[in-house]
Amino acid sequence: MGYAVREEWQQHYADGKGFRPLGDAERVLLAERVPVPEAGGRALDVGSGTGELAAYLGALGYAVDAVDFAGSAIERSRQEHPDARGVRWMRLDIEHDDPAGLNPDGYDLITLRLVVPFLKDRSRVLHGLGERLRPGGALVITTPTAELTAKERRDIALDEGEILQIAGGWKESARLDADGLAVLVLRGSCHTDTTAAEKRPTTSHALTGAVAVVTDLSGRVLLGRSTRGMWELPAGKTSGSEDFAAAAVRELFEETGLTAAASDAHVVTMLVDDSHGMPRLTAVVRITAFTGTLTNPEERLFERWEWHDLHALACVGPVFAPAAQSLEAIWPGIIPGLPAVHSYPLAAIHPPVPGEPAEAVRLREQMADAVIAGGWAPSEAVQEALRTVPRHRFAPEMSLRTAYDDDLAVVTRRDEMGRAISSVSAAWLQADMIESLRLVPGARVYEAGSGGYNAELIAHVVGPAGSVVTGDIDPFVVHRTQRFIAEAGSGRVTAFQGDAAFGAPANLVPRGGFDASVITYNVWDISAAWREQLAEGGHLVLPLEVHGYTRAISFQRRGDVLHARKFTYCGFVRDQGQHGRTVPVVGLLDGELQLRFEDGLPLPAEGLEEALRGPRHEVATGLIMGFQFDFSSLQLYAATTLPGFCRLAAHADKGSGVTLIAKGSDAPAVLGDRSIAYLVHVQIHHGDTVQEGEWEFVVHAFGEQGPQLAQQLVDTVRAWERDVRAGAEPALSVHPAGTPDHRLPPGDVLDKPLCRLVFQWPGRDGLLRAPVSEVEGVMSGPDAPATVESL
Repeated sequence: MGYAVREEWQQHYADGKGFRPLGDAERVLLAERVPVPEAGGRALDVGSGTGELAAYLGALGYAVDAVDFAGSAIERSRQEHPDARGVRWMRLDIEHDDPAGLNPDGYDLITLRLVVPFLKDRSRVLHGLGERLRPGGALVITTPTAELTAKERRDIALDEGEILQIAGGWKESARLDADGLAVLVLRGSCHTDTTAAEKRPTTSHALTGAVAVVTDLSGRVLLGRSTRGMWELPAGKTSGSEDFAAAAVRELFEETGLTAAASDAHVVTMLVDDSHGMPRLTAVVRITAFTGTLTNPEERLFERWEWHDLHALACVGPVFAPAAQSLEAIWPGIIPGLPAVHSYPLAAIHPPVPGEPAEAVRLREQMADAVIAGGWAPSEAVQEALRTVPRHRFAPEMSLRTAYDDDLAVVTRRDEMGRAISSVSAAWLQADMIESLRLVPGARVYEAGSGGYNAELIAHVVGPAGSVVTGDIDPFVVHRTQRFIAEAGSGRVTAFQGDAAFGAPANLVPRGGFDASVITYNVWDISAAWREQLAEGGHLVLPLEVHGYTRAISFQRRGDVLHARKFTYCGFVRDQGQHGRTVPVVGLLDGELQLRFEDGLPLPAEGLEEALRGPRHEVATGLIMGFQFDFSSLQLYAATTLPGFCRLAAHADKGSGVTLIAKGSDAPAVLGDRSIAYLVHVQIHHGDTVQEGEWEFVVHAFGEQGPQLAQQLVDTVRAWERDVRAGAEPALSVHPAGTPDHRLPPGDVLDKPLCRLVFQWPGRDGLLRAPVSEVEGVMSGPDAPATVESL
């Protein structure tokens, strides 16, 4: 029964044939080992055949999705089990089809009965199914063993090595027997980290060879399971006078039967390390196209060849060291924790490599639809970019569902403390910021903070006549960006390494400056270079921290002044460059509280601890809010209008602390002489649901000046309620540092080392200037969608 194609299975079931019946021992084992959860469970039966197992699971109480790639099997299942309870029959090729019909919330149980030996890419399939398990869920494999199977039927069974390999990738595994069948009950997928493995030395001199990296039309990479018990890429030594690319092409054919032209083989980098003390030089060759059918011509060296999802490469177990390093060279960050190796990238740029699964296309459409429905991408150009640029190829270590979550920022790099230092921002925020750039075809754009995806979205919007220059301070991020734009880019993005706060290198700045610039990390100050390299009338969008509150603000340049056009609530990774800032803090009450001075120098805090141990003064503001209430502009209003402003952070549980500030949260505060006042919200009505609750803003104060400070904060809240809450944003202008006061417009001034910010809020002493016309480049108020924060 060694069927290889769907048509053979289709005929098998159409002829009335089946499989070994489900035995009593299997039934008992399933009922005991994977009982239905008390709240009900959902199961997936893969390769369901005539439906006997699926019907039994339904009888146990599971809601069952039963899938098989043979339509005749599904037809017979419906005919033979017309009364099956809770079973949904679906035709699906688990190896190749888009799994759109599967339950998006996952499964408590996934079964593969008499199926695994027939899977060509079993490692990928089992990993993908493991990702669909709910917490505590189990994957159950039932299979004949080679030991108890006739030699001529060996292809329907697994040997002990194969069983051990499968079980080794899971946190928990149990090997059981059911009437001669091996039953594996597996929990906790992707448990085994990928490690670099070595072979025994075969020569006493330096080793030189070429490695072929090839992906299929679904973007999956080819790896062979060698008889040495590790995964390998097609690779080998050079022969005679052949070059490295030719060697990779030859080895690919000899080991897999696949054929590639020399013109489709590109040496990307040279790796230098050692093997057992012997120097080793490995050429990493990217194959961008191939023909032929995958086979295993060298069975003495390889057990089988499989196509692997990129995001699963971090947990496949042992990989031959040069192969692991080659995968990391093509997709930096794909396998963490590898030993250091010297890499010498070559200047040659290979053409983009096509290939993505149908699931990626579907998820990208869903992501784009969600972003568009949210109002973040009104223009056709940005909508088309979201539907076209393959986001998952710029975060290959993530699953497709994670990469295409429209509301998720995908962290791609962390520092030694675990803090995010590079990410692919949420798609809605990227779309919103690109829209704010007001791009036109042919525009030349600067991006500070690299990653590749955002730059390629911009490149798609500006079209073939446009260009994007992107820079990052982290060499790894730049290398990663360069690799990904080579793999899946437009050819219109140039990446450089350097502190992006100083702008682009002079040779990359277009005559007349960039038409638009976007900063993709939190900035505390606004670099003069960003303004100077921006064309007159050009747009600059950046996430600006004002007393620690971050807003993506769209500016337009008019001379030496930047005028704000739009504010969007957001958050990004912090600036790692020269202009990055360590926030001054003052600890209080043995670390229970912390004063944070996000802008300016720390204010005197003497006597505050004594005050905090004294009585608390409370004043209600009268401002009542519901579950969803937009108070984002209140934060900025208080931060930019109150003298002595800071933030009071709590590091103790609310019930045990003196402030009623939740642990891990902070509150707007003002300092006085040995006194402090801060703003909190107190629930005054609970309702039947959280959504029906109501809260009131209340000011707490300590110290002799506490009542006066409290009243000052109350007045600020009430002024915001009266003049700003309805939707007004400040008119904000940014002036070069050193601009004399008399040249500034009236308003509240926030000085930073590199610039002076002037906020003009409605109702502030009648000093707000009249709105400036669109012709002058400044809009009189926000055009950003309202930001809603949940309590």
